[in-house]
Amino acid sequence: MDSCCHENKCIQCTVQQCKNHSSGGNYCSLECITVGTHEGNPTVDQCTDCKSFELRR
Repeated sequence: MDSCCHENKCIQCTVQQCKNHSSGGNYCSLECITVGTHEGNPTVDQCTDCKSFELRR
């Protein structure tokens, strides 16, 4: 099965540029994701990143 078509309803996502974005809706197609930060002391949601992001080509 192509992972781009699977909808993991536990992981909502609106980043359509990601290879893992479900083609069926605003969900991730991965079973789990890794969330990280690019800040030393994150205080707002903009400081967090989806480390599972892969650019759709």
